Amino acid sequence: MANFKETGPSNPTTEATRVDKITPRYRLFHNLRAIIVILIAIVLLIPIFVMVITAFKTRQDIVSTPPSVVFSPTLEGFVYLFTERAVASPARLQELKNEADAGQMSLFERIALSVGQEITDTSDYVDRLKNSLIIAGLSTIASVILAVFAAYAFSRYQVKGKNDLLFFILSTRMLPAVVVTIPLFLMYTQVKLHDTHIGMILLYTVFNLSLAVWLMKGFMDEIPLEYEEAALVDGYTRMQAFFRIVLPQAVTGIAATTVFCLIFSWNEYAFALMLTSETARTAPPSIATMLGRGGIEWSAIAVGSLGFLIPVIIVVFLLRNYLLRGVTFGAVRK
Repeated sequence: MANFKETGPSNPTTEATRVDKITPRYRLFHNLRAIIVILIAIVLLIPIFVMVITAFKTRQDIVSTPPSVVFSPTLEGFVYLFTERAVASPARLQELKNEADAGQMSLFERIALSVGQEITDTSDYVDRLKNSLIIAGLSTIASVILAVFAAYAFSRYQVKGKNDLLFFILSTRMLPAVVVTIPLFLMYTQVKLHDTHIGMILLYTVFNLSLAVWLMKGFMDEIPLEYEEAALVDGYTRMQAFFRIVLPQAVTGIAATTVFCLIFSWNEYAFALMLTSETARTAPPSIATMLGRGGIEWSAIAVGSLGFLIPVIIVVFLLRNYLLRGVTFGAVRK
């Protein structure tokens, strides 16, 4: 007769002994892994740190050799970024000093006066940042919505030539943006879409759509078909099953796809540089071409880059719970 061991709770003493034997090695491996991750994070954050401290440096501190780590912070970069200035004549300087002594100047005007300049107007940086928010936001929403329906169709229906269509969609991202910029410029000029918000939204939506469809199809494939079949048996229509069953299950994929599409639209440079000039110009080309009087205003560029970075950080922070599972979920096959 076979001997059967009684199944019951394990011996706490044996488990404690086993844990004690593997704990030192595991702790060493865990500590080494944590140290490596921290070192990599520090290296990757060095450019951010340099950008932040540069935003509060004076021009002399920025160009000093060796680079100054300890310095007196200033708001010169913010003044250079948000205002237009002109070199004041000696007579005008005296008038401005009298106004400053009388307390009739704002902080920005005082900072400009300290370098012999006067503020003449506000800069266009805020308008450029607003254009980035409008174009990137609307194009991301449009591309994700279209990708959800397209991916659902590719995943659930037997579309004729599905693999060829999917490859064709992906092939739209194979050419670098610089290669297609000139043809697009000629086309946009003919159809009056050059330097328009709708033209840039349409362009970014088309270029985002290929990536969004491929990402969303992976998520749709992972949602069991049995859920929809059960809903159809219960009397749901196909559209009701999609919105009430499939869409809630695909929230993770939608969040991950949204982040990827937003980052592309937000950081895109070549199209924004060639296909816009004034009305629809976004922040990336305006920051890169920011020149000061008598030199490049690195502090203004650092402040502009920092302000440009904040909206994306906010979006990624809000969607952080979906990202880790979102970027891996579509790759796991049933």
